[in-house]
Amino acid sequence: MKHSMKRVLTVLTVLVIASAVVLVGCQPSGEQAAEGDEMQVEKAPVSLAYVEWARAVAITHVAGEILERQGFEVTLNSVANAAMWQSVASRDSDALLAAWLPATHQMFYGPDGEFSDQLVNLGPNYYGARLGLVVPSYVEEESIPDLVANAGKYDNEIIGIDPGAGMMQSAETAIDNDVSGLGAMTLVEGSGPTMTAALGQAIENEEPIVVTGWAPHWKFGRWDLKILEDPEGIFGTTETINTMVREGLAEDNIAAYVFFEQFDWTQISLGPVLVNNQEGMDPAESAAQFVDNNIDQINELMPDRPYFTEM
Repeated sequence: MKHSMKRVLTVLTVLVIASAVVLVGCQPSGEQAAEGDEMQVEKAPVSLAYVEWARAVAITHVAGEILERQGFEVTLNSVANAAMWQSVASRDSDALLAAWLPATHQMFYGPDGEFSDQLVNLGPNYYGARLGLVVPSYVEEESIPDLVANAGKYDNEIIGIDPGAGMMQSAETAIDNDVSGLGAMTLVEGSGPTMTAALGQAIENEEPIVVTGWAPHWKFGRWDLKILEDPEGIFGTTETINTMVREGLAEDNIAAYVFFEQFDWTQISLGPVLVNNQEGMDPAESAAQFVDNNIDQINELMPDRPYFTEM
């Protein structure tokens, strides 16, 4: 990461016991196992890829801050959604923390996923994620069929995000196939920031607007919004956001792999980071502040021996 570490604590020399040796696939001699020789676990550089979505930015910078304080050299790469997956699959990056599964990113990971055999799914870092068409609560429409019935009120437009996003592909497919009557709508490509800017302007003027949206996202804390009912399941059901790492990370950077596998993100709330970032704080500074303010809880969530015991 480009910013300096705010509080660098102990970089550990740890006791590698027999169970750790099994994990890394190295077999010690009986004498070494008996003596419990102290060894320095190598911490190779770590590269994280992320897309400019609010939570992806927040969690990636916080992860980078924690890893830096553990002694890793960390690089964060902001890329488009498809490029994020490609980067990890091709080993240009080591991990991503923004995989929406099982539906949104099924084209990248799943039974027919493009990169399924090149990535390792380390499980959810968030439960209850949702995608859909989002409108201000002051509009009368409650469902996608309601929206279609009043399409002219919205200028027949859905304000979207970057074209590589899974929900954009789902919306395009529904429009092309006239699912729930969405053939009457046009999907306007953009980005996360342009979508929220348009949403904010419409709300300021109390105008109707419909955007592609998702939760968690800071916009639900700032404005009174609702996700339209989706009777045809265009955007799937509730999902998880997962951590994915490249094939081979466990072999050549075991300390990083153990962190990604064991750190339980579901036990901490990134809400303060989302708010700070939205209000203009640099994401690196916001992440450092968050770690400082939550250091005890983060330490409790760090993986156990043999690789981490405290920050």
